[in-house]
Amino acid sequence: MKLDESEVESEVENTWCIGCGNFGLLNSVKNAVKKLEDEGIGKDRLLISAGIGCHGKIFDYLNLSGLYSLHGRESVTIQGMKFANPNLKVMAFGGDGDAYGEGLAHLIFAAKRNADITMIIHNNGNYALTTGQKSPTSVQGFKGPSSPEGSVDEPINPLKVLLSSDAGFIARGYPGKMQHLTEVIVEAGDHQGFSLVDVLQPCVTFNDTYEKYNELVEVLDEPAETRKEAVELVEKEERLPIGVLYKEKMPVFNEKVYPEKNPVEDRMDEKERFEAVKKILDEKR
Repeated sequence: MKLDESEVESEVENTWCIGCGNFGLLNSVKNAVKKLEDEGIGKDRLLISAGIGCHGKIFDYLNLSGLYSLHGRESVTIQGMKFANPNLKVMAFGGDGDAYGEGLAHLIFAAKRNADITMIIHNNGNYALTTGQKSPTSVQGFKGPSSPEGSVDEPINPLKVLLSSDAGFIARGYPGKMQHLTEVIVEAGDHQGFSLVDVLQPCVTFNDTYEKYNELVEVLDEPAETRKEAVELVEKEERLPIGVLYKEKMPVFNEKVYPEKNPVEDRMDEKERFEAVKKILDEKR
């Protein structure tokens, strides 16, 4: 059977564990893509990328164009896509180990320069693909192959880190509330500039947090008005606010570098490039 080009989900067999929070996340992304299409952001200009980990399989499960990236480098990949062709809408998927571990420096600088990208992080608090080692967001006491007696480390607060790095759009979602997560992803996709959605994604095999999140998550009605208030929101432990936590409009990186240029559309043709290189070489002889 040939896949209908209008379908968002691919025909690739899904191998996530039964009950994984990634299923709710995938369905939310599919619904968000359809809503973005209704707004005029068609699949022909929506490109995706992903890092390495259980989250990365979503690249195979979505019938969208893009490039499967390296561990923690998906944010760099989509920055390159956007920089080369500002007409694109770019979105990448990362895991908590992938994006907040190997890729954290890239995320910080993407936020700092306000790259016009959307990052969706599958935050399950462990390296699930490699059987549950502790990750940067694992809670203190987490037991896994790399911390059999329980991790002594305190988890990082990635949203606090990114807010302090001048991120213009920070949100949190939960697959247990798929419609709400869909709306958050759409708003992140609509935002002009850096946007990140941290998804509280239960890992039923190595870190089953459904019960915890069902008790603690609460839908936030409005984003924080100031960055300081947003930091206070993401520091909450007694409750876990979900929704858009902070949003600020700021100058976009590629528009600051070249306000009216599209490198893909404005590039030289092959003959012009050959002549330009030949001229440079002739001048150096």
